Amino acid sequence: MTTGSIALIALAVGLLIGVGLSAIMVWAYRARVQVVEAASTLVPQGTEDVLDSMDDAACVVDASGLVLATSHPAARFGIDVGAVLENTELRQLARAVRSSGVAATETMRITRSGVGLDPRLVSVRASTLGGQLTLLMIRDVTEQERLDQMRRDFVANTSHELKTPVGAVSLLAEAIESAADDPAQVRIFASRISAEATRLAQLTGRIMSLSRLQASDGVVDFSVVALDEVITASIEGHAVQADSAGVELVRGGDRGAHVRGDAQILIEAVGNLVANAILYSPRGSRVGVGVTIEGETVEIAVSDQGIGITESDRERVFERFYRADEARSRRTGGTGLGLSIVKHATQRHGGEVRLWSRPGRGSTFTMVLPRIDATAPDAEKKTKKKKKKNKRARTALGAEAARIRNGENA
Repeated sequence: MTTGSIALIALAVGLLIGVGLSAIMVWAYRARVQVVEAASTLVPQGTEDVLDSMDDAACVVDASGLVLATSHPAARFGIDVGAVLENTELRQLARAVRSSGVAATETMRITRSGVGLDPRLVSVRASTLGGQLTLLMIRDVTEQERLDQMRRDFVANTSHELKTPVGAVSLLAEAIESAADDPAQVRIFASRISAEATRLAQLTGRIMSLSRLQASDGVVDFSVVALDEVITASIEGHAVQADSAGVELVRGGDRGAHVRGDAQILIEAVGNLVANAILYSPRGSRVGVGVTIEGETVEIAVSDQGIGITESDRERVFERFYRADEARSRRTGGTGLGLSIVKHATQRHGGEVRLWSRPGRGSTFTMVLPRIDATAPDAEKKTKKKKKKNKRARTALGAEAARIRNGENA
């Protein structure tokens, strides 16, 4: 083998070794970069700008659940930068996506910040954002679900219940025509038609009330409501019914509680509970209406000494048109919508309804609502009035100054 051949072989081996070493160095560098990126908790550049432009709630969390960046709507769900993600389901979804590396979408119910009793139905999309970071996008679909349910319920309710009084009116009209020569029978049938028409109007009104409650969203445009006024109006509105039934209405509990909501809706809800309590109470018994302040919540309880509700019926009494006692409901003309209205009215105000009952001993329905401090809104109103007064004064002074200037110019 010549010297030239040996030199060429050595050169080729050197080149191979050099290329191999270079490849190893590049691979090592890339591996190091990947390891650094995987362990990094820095939010990628531009992510915060994207989050700022989002209308839905979104956040970036690290492996420990610490929130590193958020969109503005995320604050509604109590998600803030620098705080740990509190919701267990959100943490579990982020952990599962980070482990698998595959994006996932789940539907769940989470509460809004400051309204602990107001669960919202949300669709959550989770995806990895480099290494230990996970992006959670939260879309509130509560109103969409509520509207869809409202449409289905309205069709089902009207087709199921309205046909009964409508059919009765039709049959009674035929009976009147057949008994045209008998004035006494005509009067009887006419009074029954009037009763069915009243029942139909009441049923239609309650269905519309229930539909409006389901269609309304959260606590928007609500004002400060004094529960003392709500309780007073509810009791006074059913005093005649209580006297006729021989039932005593008793009021007790705390005074001076306030909530944020719609006074008329709350009066109707509490009134429904009072009316039901009177209806199912024996003559000579009592119906109690009381308010209890418990920290950040206030409870409105309506108790009776009536027949009570069996355990099998307790799960269904809040369903539309469900009647635990069909015979009594037919006799009294109940629509079966009262407790359903109570449930939806309470949920609209960010609360919940609780039921305690024992057959033969009575029942207690309790509306639990978020309580507010009424002094802040009062101070805000005074400030607004003062600003308006100052504005009117400035306007008057400006007009007077203009008149003076015009006089001087003249």
